[in-house]
Amino acid sequence: MKRIFLVSLLIGGLAGLVGVLSLAANAKTAPNQAKQKEFRIERSIPKEGIACIECHKKESPGIFADWAHSRHASANITCIDCHKAEEFDPDVSKDHYRQYERANQKYGTKEYKVPISAVVTPKDCSRCHPDEAKQYALSKHANTLEIIWKVDPWLNKGMNSDNERITGCFHCHGTIIKLKDGKLTPDTWPSVGVGRINPDGSKGSCSACHTRHRFSVAEARKPEACGQCHLGPDHPQIEIYMESKHGDLYTAWGDDYNWNAAPGTWTPGVDYRGPTCASCHMSGAGPVLTTHDVTERLSWELQAPLTVRPENFKPFPAKTNWKVEREKMQAICMQCHSRLWVENHYIQLDKTVEEYNENYFKPAKKILGQLYAKGLMDKSKFFDEDPELNFYELWHHEGRRKRMGVAMAGPDYAWWHGAYDMKPKFNALMKEALESLKTGKPVHKHIYYPNAIGNTTKPPEVLPKPK
Repeated sequence: MKRIFLVSLLIGGLAGLVGVLSLAANAKTAPNQAKQKEFRIERSIPKEGIACIECHKKESPGIFADWAHSRHASANITCIDCHKAEEFDPDVSKDHYRQYERANQKYGTKEYKVPISAVVTPKDCSRCHPDEAKQYALSKHANTLEIIWKVDPWLNKGMNSDNERITGCFHCHGTIIKLKDGKLTPDTWPSVGVGRINPDGSKGSCSACHTRHRFSVAEARKPEACGQCHLGPDHPQIEIYMESKHGDLYTAWGDDYNWNAAPGTWTPGVDYRGPTCASCHMSGAGPVLTTHDVTERLSWELQAPLTVRPENFKPFPAKTNWKVEREKMQAICMQCHSRLWVENHYIQLDKTVEEYNENYFKPAKKILGQLYAKGLMDKSKFFDEDPELNFYELWHHEGRRKRMGVAMAGPDYAWWHGAYDMKPKFNALMKEALESLKTGKPVHKHIYYPNAIGNTTKPPEVLPKPK
């Protein structure tokens, strides 16, 4: 009896030990358990780079963990490879030098001192990614500040405040990075706008799409990356995409897409079932090469007031031929669609452009010109008279939605948010304009237009004065 008891006790003890070990193993693999990401320095990283890693592991563990998961970390690319600067660079962080005067941590000595800048620019990235940086520099993304300073009445007429621009417009378009007393100024930094002007003269920010410190190609391939800026009433590409068949496929099957395929190998029908913004406008497929110039493959300038070919867009003429670029985009489309499908889609788009240009934009612009010519509307400001606002929204809001809705196969935006909304906007403009022309009475002017205090001086960094 005693022997049976001892055996039972032994079996019970072993079962308990197995249970404890099983629980411990499960605790290590359970998804909600806190885990520390290890990074073993096993390769030839310089001591200054080791100092960066070990310090940031403690001071900013989120940054360290993000980087440790990245391809950069796997390729032995560390903080100093991107952030290292020259002593004479204007954006060298003076505050960071104080980190090398800390007695409370191992790496806080002059032995590890290196000049760094918080601003990492396309010029910095070009040391390893020269083609991508060159292509990006040609794009409307990189040059968007030049474009808006040439065409945008909010800036040129001072109809919003500088702070409204900083917190709104320039978050996407980018700021002109400036320093004061060795520090990046709060009106220009932080900024990851695609058209940011950097202290080294380069334009843009790669982390607008590949957010740091992971710099993930998967993240940039997903439509949400583009949807950070391309959304809302004036250019709702993300909303149009999500309502389209392409977006429906992404919603249904996106979790199964191979987002991490190596650059240049992301293949339609193999790695993804339905395209995203990147796969149509940037990624390579079939005979078409990958590009970081989003101006390529466009055969219409759909965001412009009057729809023109990209090479005829005066604020920023594309260095392309629209026929060649249309063939590229059609080749992308034909990875999944028949030639007849694609050609008929473009016939519909071309007809939409014609209808918008001839039946909405040109008549509206003509009658606006008559009001100015007869002194019935003040040209010194903009938006402070309703015909101006209606005209602006006609092309900048509803007109864009109509054109882009057709281009991206989003019928709700092509009609209800586009053509349908254009009609009452057009009629309201015409009603007030015709009454004013008939009676000779100036249109109503909103005298107390709020916060119209923005600086109207064109920045020389964006538009240098002709010599």
